[in-house]
Amino acid sequence: MSELHGQAVRLAASAKESAPALARAEGGLKNAALSAAADRLISNTKSILNANAKDLKAGKKVGLSDAMLDRLKLDKSRIEKMVQGLRQVAALPDPIGGVIDGWKQPNGLRLHRTRVPLGVVLIIFESRPNVTIDAAALCIKSGNAAILRGGKEAVHTNKALGRVLASALEEVGLPDEAVQVVESTDRALVPELLSLSNYIDVVVPRGGKGLIQAVMEHSRIPVIKHLDGICHVYIDSAADLDMARSIAINAKVQRPGVCNAMETLIVHKSVAAKFLPECLKALKKEGVEIRGDAEVVKLAKGVKVKLATEEDWGTEYLDLILSVTVVNDIDHAIRHINAYGSHHTDAIITRDFNAATRFKREVDSSSIMVNASTRFSDGFEYGLGAEIGISTDKLHARGPVGLEGLTTYKWIVEGEGQIRT
Repeated sequence: MSELHGQAVRLAASAKESAPALARAEGGLKNAALSAAADRLISNTKSILNANAKDLKAGKKVGLSDAMLDRLKLDKSRIEKMVQGLRQVAALPDPIGGVIDGWKQPNGLRLHRTRVPLGVVLIIFESRPNVTIDAAALCIKSGNAAILRGGKEAVHTNKALGRVLASALEEVGLPDEAVQVVESTDRALVPELLSLSNYIDVVVPRGGKGLIQAVMEHSRIPVIKHLDGICHVYIDSAADLDMARSIAINAKVQRPGVCNAMETLIVHKSVAAKFLPECLKALKKEGVEIRGDAEVVKLAKGVKVKLATEEDWGTEYLDLILSVTVVNDIDHAIRHINAYGSHHTDAIITRDFNAATRFKREVDSSSIMVNASTRFSDGFEYGLGAEIGISTDKLHARGPVGLEGLTTYKWIVEGEGQIRT
């Protein structure tokens, strides 16, 4: 056994050993752990920000983009949001032990399905240290042990957050190894962890396409994933154009480096001449680089537009870059989204009920927005408390994965001596 494999086994084995303690913990005890973690985040804000400053300094030195640095950065406001997330998860109903459904058979057998934890969850993520807290909160509340492997660019921040989580669990009498932050930055450790299907029950990768493809390639464990966040906003012929402009700008620039930011703006030809010039000027003012089709180039009126390539339509920029196209009708828009999208989040801006209904039915994405920004596609905004990721899969969980997405169920069958004949 190699040293690296041994390290992976020790991590996974200790998580599996601690999992039963979380699985049987009453809701009040799990909530106490979350509350303690929230309090400790507040009291350790200074040390967490100092650790984050080291990561930001290192990130700038190696040339991380402004968008990536923004994903990495913590400040008092973002720590407060992490605190709110912990308290919101604590306030949610405990999913474990809940009865999903049940009935009585003619032979007198009573059947019901109850929610149970998945067991041990491995979360692999990049850049955003708030994922450490969000993932830990959801795993604790859903009774799952967690192994959290963040990117090397956030190593100092994640270590500091790991200490907060371990001390909170210990304070309430739960095993501190129930949530483990992997401190090693050796990439070779990840394939070793992905091979341990006898210890780890599910993997959730959060990050770029390269990370997720690598996890899918190496994992012997079921994966909850999304490959890309290629999100569209379609401006319909019946759109309120002031609303459309506001939503389009928000969807692109509010946080361009996240997976629910708009990457392609689609505009119906009947409103393009009226809508695009002012919208493109506003986007350009926010520093957005525009890549458009020939019709967009023609309508830009003083705004520099690069001619979009075929590759642009399927690119997740995660930056202040936007693809823009003009379409003939809603059918054209839906075909474009289903051809180039990633099944993440897509929006329609319209006052036409029939157009909205068609969009909701025919666009194959995990979240559909009607007259709202794609930036709302998020567990916190959905009232889930936080999310462990966005799933674009169709099995087990889809969209923001909150507490229920981290559970499965077991059948309970109760009888009074019945035998099968």
